[in-house]
Amino acid sequence: MYENIFLVIGLGTFGLQTCEELSAKGARVIAVDNRPELIEKIKDGVTQAFLLDSTDEASLSTLPIEDIDMAIIAIGDNIEANILTTALLKKAGVPYIIARASSEIHQRVLSQVGANEIINIEKDAGRRLAEKIISPDILDRVPITLEISIAEIWVPATFVGKNLMELDIPGRMRLTVSAVKRGELSVDEEGNPVKGEQIVFPTGSTILEEGDILLVVGRNEDIDRLRGI
Repeated sequence: MYENIFLVIGLGTFGLQTCEELSAKGARVIAVDNRPELIEKIKDGVTQAFLLDSTDEASLSTLPIEDIDMAIIAIGDNIEANILTTALLKKAGVPYIIARASSEIHQRVLSQVGANEIINIEKDAGRRLAEKIISPDILDRVPITLEISIAEIWVPATFVGKNLMELDIPGRMRLTVSAVKRGELSVDEEGNPVKGEQIVFPTGSTILEEGDILLVVGRNEDIDRLRGI
C-alpha cells in the first residue's frame, strides 16, 4: 500500500474521481465536504470521510493535519471557499497543496496564498489526451507531485519471461513496482469464456508475462524512460 496520506476537499465529480482513483491504487485518502449526501456516497471507499466546512479554521483543526502529506483542493463551484481553504491548510502546515483553478486570475491568487501546484481541469484534460495519444503504452498516470507519479504501463516486450529480481527495476530505473495487473480467462456456468483481472503484489521471483500491466511509482522522467524500452 502506498504510505502517503492524501486529503481531498470538495467531492464534486473531480474530487470524487480523485478519491476513487487514489484509493484504487492503494493510497490512504481522507475525504472532506460540507454536503452530507456526498460524504455518505464516498465514506466506504476512503480511509476516512469528514462532514465539515473547510473555510472554518476551527473545523479544519479537527482533521489529522499533522498526518497529511498532500492536500488536493477540488472545490470548483465556490472560488472564495477554494482560496480560503488553500490558505488555511498552508497556515496549518500541510507540506504540499494541489489546488484546482478555474481561470488565470484564480490561478495567480492560489499561488499567492500558498498552493504548491495548481491545475486547470480543462487544460489538464487536454494534456492527458495528448499524453494518451503520444504514449499509448502508458494507460494512466496520477501525479503525486510535480515530478513524481503513479503510472500504469504495459510490460515492455524485453521484460517478458524475466523475474523482477533479474530485471532490478528499482536499481536500473529508479522505479518501484507496486503491483502487476494480469488478465485471466475463466469459464462461467454456461461454458462461456469470461475475462477477468488478477492483481499480483510481486516479489523478486515474480515472472512477468505478455500482457501484464505494471503499476509503478517514480519520477516522470524515469517512467518515460521505461516506456521507451
